[in-house]
Amino acid sequence: MELAVGDVVLRPIKMRDQRAWREANRRNRDWLRPWEATIPPPTPAGPVVHRPTYRQMVRHLRAEAHAGRMLPFVIEYQGRLVGQLTVAGITWGSMCSGHVGYWVDEAVAGRGVMPTAVAMAVDHCFRTVGLHRVEVCIRPENGPSRRVVEKLGFRAEGLRPRYLHIDGAWRDHLVFALTAEEAPEGLLGRWQRERSRRERPEDERRNPGIPHSPGN
Repeated sequence: MELAVGDVVLRPIKMRDQRAWREANRRNRDWLRPWEATIPPPTPAGPVVHRPTYRQMVRHLRAEAHAGRMLPFVIEYQGRLVGQLTVAGITWGSMCSGHVGYWVDEAVAGRGVMPTAVAMAVDHCFRTVGLHRVEVCIRPENGPSRRVVEKLGFRAEGLRPRYLHIDGAWRDHLVFALTAEEAPEGLLGRWQRERSRRERPEDERRNPGIPHSPGN
């Protein structure tokens, strides 16, 4: 499944993306490190877990996708791989829920790439996959990621203390969620209208009936 709006494309991750994926991660090492999941130290009773290689990661994502538990995408912008978005932890039955995780190249941050990608993914989850609820968990210190869900109208649900192992320690996360009933018109349409409103000149926003021109 490929989803696209303008210059932003979501498509399944592939083995042949390895070079572009590694290059994007290398260039963004300092940008991503504070928010990147890490593996906690092993416990006496637990197994030793190693960070997977790229090929191992893709094989795992594909297996989870085939099992109906995950939707793994890469994000392209103007034909270039600039990030990753995964709908994971998909649960069916009486819950019909999943959670979204993502990262984006610092070089395209602030261009609306991530809100557009998340909106497309959530609309796909609600309208095509059949999920009822989607959540995003974000470290309180991660301002750019929080702005993504705030722009899209996600509802804040509270704090999960020491929820995930990030950047070498167990970190608190804020939970943001959305149900299908809260976006009946589609999240992408809502975001595009809000983005258009934000980008209109200030005087036109104040007087929407007056066309804007350099002389006004």
